[in-house]
Amino acid sequence: MPPIFQPPLKFHWKGYVRELLKEDLNDGVDVTSDALIPKSHQSQMILKIKEDGVLAGVSAAEIIFKTALGKKVKFKRWIKDGELVKPGDVAFEISGPTQQLLVLERPVLNIMQRMSGIATHARRLQSLCNGTNARITDTRKTTPLFRYFEKWAVCIGGGTNHRYGLFDMMLVKDNHIDANGGLDAVFVKIEKYFQKHKKIPVIVEARSLDDVRKILNFKLAGRILLDNFTLEMTKEAVKMAGRKKKLESSGGIHEGNIRDYALCGVDFISIGALTHHVKSLDLSLKLLI
Repeated sequence: MPPIFQPPLKFHWKGYVRELLKEDLNDGVDVTSDALIPKSHQSQMILKIKEDGVLAGVSAAEIIFKTALGKKVKFKRWIKDGELVKPGDVAFEISGPTQQLLVLERPVLNIMQRMSGIATHARRLQSLCNGTNARITDTRKTTPLFRYFEKWAVCIGGGTNHRYGLFDMMLVKDNHIDANGGLDAVFVKIEKYFQKHKKIPVIVEARSLDDVRKILNFKLAGRILLDNFTLEMTKEAVKMAGRKKKLESSGGIHEGNIRDYALCGVDFISIGALTHHVKSLDLSLKLLI
């Protein structure tokens, strides 16, 4: 069962669909369909799979069609998000006014193809960690204004979400540490901050085993980010932590070495390439003639 996608904010579907339509129509019409297809014309379209992978974005597609067209459309789902698919499979059928279906064809495909590519990549990376406690997680290396869908796709593929943005988790990285002259000053300031503000999860980046020792003694940190640690350093950090805090490996991790890091005993492995270096899955929306 893939993790449930729980974004810490409300997504404004009406506004998003409005912007999708504006990008293509500029408050006008689809001139090609306007010239060739009567407004009264009704048809059915099917979502066809053209490549092996993990399907993602079916729920998003249904919401987009129904948000844009309401009761004008009927949506029949044949394959669920997270299922393995192969060329020739049909994921869903949509029926409604042809002109408007064609307007939404490309935006829906763009979203689903990218989501499915991310879900497929996430499933592959998580499978390489099978038999260990490590869960792969995403980062903020996402496409601007498309983060919601990319993080959703990571969950559909079996991965987990890191912080959603800059508001729901305190992630202390190298620049924060250097700007304060070291970890000791950082710890003091965080303690003062939470005397006046609501406590949220805290992750502190470690660049050395000495940093790991210091962070283990900082009560407010729930997780230590092991940045660009070698396998030997990672094993030592796991031994030092002794399950006192969660450990996350990050930096330079890919399909070729992810299992080695997972076997070290870390809890999370964050991979920016999950969302910023992905090949979209080939899909198509076809009219039933």
